[in-house]
Amino acid sequence: MKFLKGVMLLALTLASTLGSYAQKKWAGMTLYTVRNEMGKDPKQTLKEVADLGYKYIEAVNYEDGKFYGMTPAEFKSYTKRLGLKPISIHMGSMTTENADKLASDVKAAGFKYFIAPVPPMGMFTFDRETRSLAMTDDVEHLVDVLNTIAKTVSSHGLKFLYHNHNFEFVENKNGIVPIDYMLENMDPKLVNFQMDLYWVTKAGADPVAYFEKYPGRFKIWHVKDMDDEGRFAPVGQGNIDFGRILANKKLSGMKYYIVEQDQVFDGMTPMEAIELSRKGLIKFGFK
Repeated sequence: MKFLKGVMLLALTLASTLGSYAQKKWAGMTLYTVRNEMGKDPKQTLKEVADLGYKYIEAVNYEDGKFYGMTPAEFKSYTKRLGLKPISIHMGSMTTENADKLASDVKAAGFKYFIAPVPPMGMFTFDRETRSLAMTDDVEHLVDVLNTIAKTVSSHGLKFLYHNHNFEFVENKNGIVPIDYMLENMDPKLVNFQMDLYWVTKAGADPVAYFEKYPGRFKIWHVKDMDDEGRFAPVGQGNIDFGRILANKKLSGMKYYIVEQDQVFDGMTPMEAIELSRKGLIKFGFK
């Protein structure tokens, strides 16, 4: 009898928890996961993201002064109407010359964080055959460029972050581990980081060890899982110990987390992947 009461109490508690999540929008996701859908019908795709219950979005598209074909004012107005909050944007086209214009538009569209998704201005290469990225060995120059852009971005009231892949954790020919050099040589008042938990894990590094060594520097996380084959997977469908990582949220400095899945597999659609990830977030205690 006591056992049955315990099971019923657990079920009621779980139902109450899930109900509270369902009643409000929460969690963040990047539109990169649904980039193909955004390319076809951005407004409908944004509505579907909102209908899934996501609250925060990260954008990745900016062309000719517009975000997914919408002016900054239109984008800000439409997302507000849906109950979505633009938090961050990846600006792969940034240079020291255009940073002022880009930052002005990003601010007008309602974003808070301006992010370098890769080393800017051609300081990285992409091999289409192996689908692998590599970066320049001149990390000192990269740091100078990022500091310069960050000063411009911050003058618009935005926060500047750098997003990692796995190549920043590989020691270069000069004996420098780029991510460590960047963390140690960029002013935290100007430049902080978006930690991609999948890519850190893929590099064989420990996210928590980086939180301990560089506390407070990782303002946004990209949350995506890794399956047994090392592929991208929805949160909770892989092997990354998000519970351990989340327990060190304050140490990391994390303000927002963003669900991402670069590619989907086994017949899954991107929308199905982000819906599964949202359920996985509950499993680990994200809120």
